[in-house]
Amino acid sequence: MPLQFHRPLGGMEIWSASSDGFSFVISFESPEGPGFHGRSGYLASWRPLHENQAAIKIAGSPFQTLAEAEGACRNTIEHLAPP
Repeated sequence: MPLQFHRPLGGMEIWSASSDGFSFVISFESPEGPGFHGRSGYLASWRPLHENQAAIKIAGSPFQTLAEAEGACRNTIEHLAPP
């Protein structure tokens, strides 16, 4: 099943999606201003949906664009999900 990212209400720059028992989150970070602080860009991470486990940062994060972060998540689910 393809990942479809949704942005919840509330002004936070966070997008989430889940598929095949995995949860993916993309957040926008910047060193200044409101929201998450860190290196500027889109940080992508994943974790098993039904396990109490910390999220794992996707290699290459932070990405320059949301589209790049989404693509990295899609590549990751292809490797995680059973064929």
